[in-house]
Formats: sequence, C-alpha cells, structure tokens
Amino acid sequence: MAQMGRPRNFDRDQAIEQALHLFWEHGYDATSLSHLKARLGGGISAPSFYAAFGSKDALFQECVQRYLDTYAQVTECLWDETLPPRQAIETALRQSARMQCEDGHPKGCMVALGGMSAPSPENAHVSAALNESRARTRAGIVACVERGIDAGELPAHLHAQALATVFDSFLQGISILARDGVNHEVIDAAIARVMLAWELSPP
Repeated sequence: MAQMGRPRNFDRDQAIEQALHLFWEHGYDATSLSHLKARLGGGISAPSFYAAFGSKDALFQECVQRYLDTYAQVTECLWDETLPPRQAIETALRQSARMQCEDGHPKGCMVALGGMSAPSPENAHVSAALNESRARTRAGIVACVERGIDAGELPAHLHAQALATVFDSFLQGISILARDGVNHEVIDAAIARVMLAWELSPP
C-alpha cells in the first residue's frame, strides 16, 4: 500500500533550512520541485510536499522570512541610533561581509542575489520581500549619512543619496565577490578603503 502523508522522519524546521539554502544558491526559478524534494530527503512525495508547505511559492516566502529574521539581521545596526552613523555603516558592511563569506551556507546575500536572478515575469511577485529588504537597507544607509550631516560630521551641502550609494553599491557587490571566492580578509580590508569616502567628505 502506498505511503500517505509525510515520511516518518520528516523534520519541517530542518526542511525549511535546507530549502532556504537551495533557493539562496540557485534562485526561485532555477529551483524546481524535484530539486526541493531531493534536498529535503526522507522520501517526501509531491502530495506530502504540498501538504507541508502549500506550494513552492509559499515555501519560498517562508524561506525568505527566515532569512530576513536571521542572516539579514547583520544590517539592522543601520537603524541603531545609539551608534555613531559612520560606525553603524561600517559595522553593517563588516558584519555582512563576514556572514556572506562564512561556511555552512551558500556564499553571498540572498537579498542581493535574489534581485540579480529575478524570477520570470509571471513569478515576479515572489521577490517582493527581497526588494523591500534591499530598499530598507538602502534607506538605513541614507539615514546614517543624514545623521552624519545633522551631527556636523559631514558637510551640510553633501548629497546624502550619492554618498549612501557608495556604501550601498559596495554592500551589494560583496555578494559577487563572495560567490567568486574572494577571501573574507580581502573584503574586510577593502571596507576600510570604502569608509574613506566618509573622511573625504569633511564638514
């Protein structure tokens, strides 16, 4: 008699983490149901998959939310107003670089890479949360630059968006560097160079 329901050794929480790594590595469109079933293991059938997660779309959204609640927290310091604004930006860059290069999960940032490997037009809605996260991080960097202006660390006439884009561009680029195998120590040293953009904008 055919087995019904989920396999006995199915661990849903572990399955979410495994699916997250698969989406992180390959993107939404390139990750098929067969890939997911193979990665989740335990002999999970298609009916069991849909019973557990609802759909590939729903699973992806759950994985994105887990990523935002865990790995993506490295840039939340941008909103910590107890940190000096320059320190908040540098901390976000260094924490993000460390996370993106560490072992135990795919290299790079799912938020940044998800925007580069955008889903097909009919599936464009699935990347909305990733787009919103990038926009939030960008806004956090701008807010730090504006705090620097307000505090007199940066000139009043400075184009806040332009300086913020210097840091945001580097942050997004870390994903490609990490995927290409650039050593974390090299990226970390480069952050010190990037932060000179703050010093080169004296009041």
